[in-house]
Order: sequence, then structure tokens, then C-alpha cells
Amino acid sequence: MSDPTVERLELTTVANFRDVGGWETADGRRVAAGVLFRSAALDKASETDRATLVGLGLRTIVDLRSEAETEAQPDPVLDGVTGIHLDILADAESVSAPANLDKVLSDPVTVAAANEKLADGSGLAHMVDAYRELVNLPSALSSYRTFFSGLDGTPTLFHCTAGKDRTGWAAAAFLTLMGVDRDQVYQEYLLTNDLFLPAIAPVFDGFAAAGGDPDLLRPLLGVQESYLDTAFAEVRDTFGGIENYFADGLGIDTAGQEDLRRRYLVTP
Repeated sequence: MSDPTVERLELTTVANFRDVGGWETADGRRVAAGVLFRSAALDKASETDRATLVGLGLRTIVDLRSEAETEAQPDPVLDGVTGIHLDILADAESVSAPANLDKVLSDPVTVAAANEKLADGSGLAHMVDAYRELVNLPSALSSYRTFFSGLDGTPTLFHCTAGKDRTGWAAAAFLTLMGVDRDQVYQEYLLTNDLFLPAIAPVFDGFAAAGGDPDLLRPLLGVQESYLDTAFAEVRDTFGGIENYFADGLGIDTAGQEDLRRRYLVTP
């Protein structure tokens, strides 16, 4: 099925926003809609979009960004909403999506270096390594443990800067645990290319104006199946499967996993 919520959840100043619910599971149930949302950064949200978010009944916003990203572009304060910060990549040597990406990539010197790395494939290799880290970094395991353990069935939004990697893995892991077919998990993941890349057109324009090749930039700022392949392969090789990833990696045992399914799965 296609995601039934994308078209009716349009925000004008928050990119890559969508409901994680609505997907069918192998046993014929569906992931509950209207309770778990994902997006890119919220700091530029207009008053209208903030009102829309409040209107969704949000109770929690989980920020998966680094300390530097959060300090540079803090989340808005919304009435009745609790903010939680979980630095997924605190133990990483570098963060793949800097908060000031548009400014960095409009600098000719930076563009020349970025273009060279993208052309020789080292930029994409970095992305692949980053997806392994989403699964195996101690800070990632600790942060995702807190995130998934805190999901109580009340409306929650989780995000990072672009809403594609740290957020993308959280959504993919969650939907897989719920029993959503792998092809649909990838379909949901790849929606980022439709919902985020058009929103950052000025970044591509600035990159081109400074001498870069925008086509080389797209795999870095979008998502590819190979990235998610890498994360799932790391789960398989390190933990043996998604249930063991949740149990052994995140400390959410079989009973805890069933609690999540009870909260987030509905019978049509």
C-alpha cells in the first residue's frame, strides 16, 4: 500500500513530515495512525504549522540531533508538549548532516572539497559507515533504547535535522518490529526523496552556483536503499535479527516488544 497520510498532513515550513502509521502488517493488522510522526528539524516552523502540530494532540517531541545542532536551531516550545533530547551520534567522530548545511555548501572552498569526495565515492562510503553506527554506536543504542522504551501510545513526533537517517532508522526499525513487510518499510523510508529533497532546492542551487555538481549531492542529502540495507545487515550480523536487536541491543525484551505492538497495532 502507499502511505495514506502523506497528502493530508502537509506542512509548509517543516520538511519531510509524515505519519508513521497506516502501514499493513503481515498478520493483517495496521500500524495505528495519528500517534507517531516523523519530520526534519522544527526550528523554522511557522505559527500555522506550530498550530497544526499542536492540533495533532502531540504530547512529546523527541529530538535525535547532536548537542551542536540542537543549540544552533532549538525546537519550538509548544503548549502541552514535552521535549526530549537524545543525541544518537554522541559517540560518532562526525555528524553527517550539519545544521548549517546550506551555508557550508555555498562556500566555494567547501564545495570543491565536497565535490571531490562525492565524485570519488568517499562521501557515499561515509554514509554507509554512518548507517552501521546507527545500529552499533553505544550512544545510538542508549538513545534508541530511551526512545522506544518511552513510546506509550500517546501522540509523539521524532526528528533529526533532515529527518532521513537517524529518524529514518528509528522509523524502519519500529515498522519492522511491528511486522510491516520489508518492501513497505523501504517504501516508507524512500518517501524522504519526495518530501525532503524538493524542500532543500536552494541548497542544490547554492552548491551549483559555487561550482559543485548537484547530481553528486543528491545521494548524500537524500536516501538510498543501500543505506538501509547496511543498517539491516548490521542488525543481522551483530544481533541476529530485529527482535534480538531490540532485546539485546536496546534492552527491550519480548514482553516489552509485545507491549509496543499492543499500543501501536490496530485491527482494521
